[in-house]
Amino acid sequence: MAFGKKADMAPADKEIEAAVDDLDSTSPTPQYEVAYSAPLHRKLKSRHIQMIAIGGIIGPGLFVGSGNALHLAGPAGILISFSLVGIIVFFVMQSLGEVATLIPVSGSFTEYASRFVDDSVSFALGWAYWYLWVTVLANEYNAISLVVRYWAGAQVVPQWAWILIFWVIFISFSMLGILAFGEVEFWLSLIRIKVLAILIFFIVSIFISAGVIGPQTIGFKYWNDPGAFADSINGVARTFVIAGTLYAGTEMVGITAGEASNPRRAVPRAIKQVFWRILIFYVGTVFFIGILIPWDDEDLLAEGSRTARSPFTIALSDAGINAGASLINAVIVIAVLSAGNSSLYISSRTMLFMSRNNKAPKFFSKVNKAGVPWVSLLFSNLIACIAFLAVSDSAGTVYEALITLSGVATFIVWATIGVMHIRFRQGLVAQNQSPETLPFKALWYPYGTYVAVAANFFLIFFQGYTAFLNPFSAKDFVVNYILLPVFVALVVGYKFWRKTKIVKLAEMDLWTGRRDIDRMDKQRDEETGPEVIKKKGMLKRARDVIIG
Repeated sequence: MAFGKKADMAPADKEIEAAVDDLDSTSPTPQYEVAYSAPLHRKLKSRHIQMIAIGGIIGPGLFVGSGNALHLAGPAGILISFSLVGIIVFFVMQSLGEVATLIPVSGSFTEYASRFVDDSVSFALGWAYWYLWVTVLANEYNAISLVVRYWAGAQVVPQWAWILIFWVIFISFSMLGILAFGEVEFWLSLIRIKVLAILIFFIVSIFISAGVIGPQTIGFKYWNDPGAFADSINGVARTFVIAGTLYAGTEMVGITAGEASNPRRAVPRAIKQVFWRILIFYVGTVFFIGILIPWDDEDLLAEGSRTARSPFTIALSDAGINAGASLINAVIVIAVLSAGNSSLYISSRTMLFMSRNNKAPKFFSKVNKAGVPWVSLLFSNLIACIAFLAVSDSAGTVYEALITLSGVATFIVWATIGVMHIRFRQGLVAQNQSPETLPFKALWYPYGTYVAVAANFFLIFFQGYTAFLNPFSAKDFVVNYILLPVFVALVVGYKFWRKTKIVKLAEMDLWTGRRDIDRMDKQRDEETGPEVIKKKGMLKRARDVIIG
């Protein structure tokens, strides 16, 4: 089967795609050249979007970055920071899901900011989000160059060479086309192998802690010595940005909605499962590694370290399960491939939208016959080469700086999504449209949205207060807060340059980009028959929520 060819599509899919293309309002005007105005292919199925969501959540950050968080905050500290940020993510996803299900466009919240808030905010948000994913990608290059050297045979290859190897692999995957991208992401998730690996790790952790496996009974030994907190409230504050960076990717469901064949079905299913996956995978992971590994373990990734191992492999190695440690390390490599695939997808699509809306140079909008924005892909991957800084400097120092920068960018993006959602709801009321007609409604609006916005603004400032402690750290201050004046400068500069104004509620564009989902559902049912809804048992529902 050749990816991306209409000849390989079912008749119903062809008709739906034709209807979608007719309704596509995000493509540029006809006077542009075909290569610069070709639409993205809307071929992502529900299973692709759900697995992309998993790929965004379960990446190298969870497998490697969680060890850095444990070192900074201790077992109790990371439980607090990851749980609180997880609650914020839940409400951010509810806000994004409500709008993305109704108006599934490739620009997602970057376009929503332009239509519901101010075009200058959209400009700054687009660049901030692109930067976020470029730094996340650089983190992934850094992480895999460390993790792959766990095996003695891989240590003969220098770190810079591993970064270069995976640089080529990532760009090759991303050039295949959108349907191929979805299939690659699906199979890199390897029939949920990452999910199953984590669940197995949880079970093994219980046996290790109880003394059934390994040389000793651990219990909560490391909560007492060296302690539950590594640096009291200071350590907790420093791990908020790590939690933010590790959770970054959940919102990519909004981006993929623009290329989904039926967002009304796919997006809500992915959104609704986010909370439980966050609770199980992230909070569960930091809980178990906090039990099995002391926060002062020398093998954890920390500032000043040249090499590091995943806390997963450390825990299994310490228990004498060397084969299991090697296997989990292989899973981590697969996770990085999946995460790199997703990072390039999001960064390139964001740049494409910016270019087609005159917020970035025009050549970034160039798309090949497979619907791939290859110029944006190549540029994003080139900028991610800042990962090579880890070769000449301390890997741990570079990793912490990149994590902090991307974490602050994440909080800025999430706060803006909440503001956009509030404005969207106000626009509905101003234009006499009932929220009851929305295909997906955000849970506990407006309270959840307002809490998420306030919490993100608080974390933007709170995460870096340790720079002011005696002695004052100029380096930490710059890293922790440099993005704030940059974001404000982008908003103000674009506003004066383009003379933009805050969008009036009565003039908001709440219609462009909507799809006639009911008509497309009817077409599909005529071809394949209506969906048969079966009552699922408890185990089946639990499997769907956890694994997908």
